[in-house]
Amino acid sequence: MKDLKTQEKWDSAAAIFDLMGGFGPERRWRARKTRLFSQMEGKVLFVAVGTGLDISSFPSGKNIVGIDISPKMLEKAKPRADAYPGEMTLRVMDVHDMDFPNAFFDQVYTSCAFCSVPDPVRGLSALLRVLKPGGELKMFEHTGSRCFPFSLMLNVMNPLFRSFGPETNRDTVANVRAAGFQVRKVTNIFLDVVKTIEAEA
Repeated sequence: MKDLKTQEKWDSAAAIFDLMGGFGPERRWRARKTRLFSQMEGKVLFVAVGTGLDISSFPSGKNIVGIDISPKMLEKAKPRADAYPGEMTLRVMDVHDMDFPNAFFDQVYTSCAFCSVPDPVRGLSALLRVLKPGGELKMFEHTGSRCFPFSLMLNVMNPLFRSFGPETNRDTVANVRAAGFQVRKVTNIFLDVVKTIEAEA
């Protein structure tokens, strides 16, 4: 069943998404993302590609499928995908209900996506299905915190942020494990809030 509520939320955000995310946050984390994305190999799925801000950080010459639930986001991403020096296709698709065959991808990448997926464990389980055995999940995510007072602040902010964008207090590492992945490495980048997560199917 199509998640129209989530699609409409991100369609509405598409017009200002680059303005909000394309300057401070993108510049701050760009080097870290580029380092993570440099490990792309084989057939790659990139989840929640949005307006394509991350595409310029991808290594050249790769085979990448980018999905997003929002057609408006992908309209903005298309010129960036077309300019990518490799093979990149975009699909409007809900991560919970992907039509890819089982064991189709070698790797899956995310970038600040699973703070916004409505049912994160179900979405991650869907990624496990489309990954080959031994395939890799590599995530750049912001999560909840165990550090006071940040933990309190993120919990208080969450109801407001959830209404128009991402959630601020998710335990994404626990969700990755709950979906059936083997977590291989977690690297904290800013406190324990911004991190990379590397896991295996």
